[in-house]
Amino acid sequence: MEDFCKSSLFYSDQHLCYAEILPPSEVRARIEVAVLNFLRTLISPNPSISSLPLINRRSNNRRVSHGLLTDVSSIFLSHSFCARSLMKANATKAFVRVWKVMEICIELLVHEKKVTQRELFYKLLCSSPDYFTSQLQVNKTIQDVVAFLRCSRYSLGIMASSRGALIGRLFLQEPNQEIVDCSTCGSSGHAITGDLNSLENLVIKSDARYIIVVEKHAIFQRLAEDRIFNQIPSIIITAKGYPDIATRVLLHRLTRALPDLPIFALVDWNPSGLAILCTFKFGSITMGLEAYKYACNVRWLGMRGCDLHLIPEQSFIPLKPWDLQIAQSLMSSEMLQENYREELTLMVQSGQRAEIESLHFHGYDFLGKYIATKIVQSDYI
Repeated sequence: MEDFCKSSLFYSDQHLCYAEILPPSEVRARIEVAVLNFLRTLISPNPSISSLPLINRRSNNRRVSHGLLTDVSSIFLSHSFCARSLMKANATKAFVRVWKVMEICIELLVHEKKVTQRELFYKLLCSSPDYFTSQLQVNKTIQDVVAFLRCSRYSLGIMASSRGALIGRLFLQEPNQEIVDCSTCGSSGHAITGDLNSLENLVIKSDARYIIVVEKHAIFQRLAEDRIFNQIPSIIITAKGYPDIATRVLLHRLTRALPDLPIFALVDWNPSGLAILCTFKFGSITMGLEAYKYACNVRWLGMRGCDLHLIPEQSFIPLKPWDLQIAQSLMSSEMLQENYREELTLMVQSGQRAEIESLHFHGYDFLGKYIATKIVQSDYI
């Protein structure tokens, strides 16, 4: 498999560890080369079963790229390799899973079809129950295939399952579809498609001055009902929690179409809120070779430690063990800038968390005033 690793068909520089967006013919070629190399080892004079060389996706292989010409920094993986081997007891099933997923991927490419990760799970659960028993196994194997072939999951025929929505001063048009006025979509907003190709080819028009990323769907709905985007000319977007890839792709697409619009994030004052902001801002190592692609220069609008005087004492909630685990993970990351680290230290030392909803204590229209005030102060955050 050394020839496979070094093949110019895959990449010319092994130091460039990223997943390419490729046409189906190229992905099929990469899978076919993998199969041919595997068969070659079996029919050689000294047959053996080789390992599959994958880019190491562990946190110790994580690096941070600080933009020289832009304000965007991102996480990426260096050129350290790991392997899936049929000869190791704890890796045997993982080795087979990679081939099972590639088998389905080549079927999808031949028939020009797409599936979600959930659909792929049920197909594998029925066809290969000895190897796939959970969605997590499928998700990890998809990342293995991405790390093996160096191509994006969308190139493999696997669509993102999107939870995200957006609303505001924005007109969108997908290929061969009608124009959508996102200001008229109601409190639930316009659902973000999981078709990444459609997102990349969107026609975008807007007179907004800001993009506001909101952690929670309930807060998104409140802002939509109040039509905050008319008071503060903005586009409001939510992933309803931790950002899925489709929401990140759309946000990144908006930044390319509307490069002068600052992006602000409104999240809970707790480690999870900060982790969500950092995923939008830097990417996520759980995305493997796709981690770096959709990083955006997101500013932390709120909630911040300086806002805690606005929160009634009864509204503070004790941090849970899970919060402390997230805090520890963030603290160990070199990507966390100093002012974020100070905020996180304050959270841990206080032992408390504050949710955005607690601002409703001041009235249901207070949130819009809070956002407007924080944007005016944004040069300082």
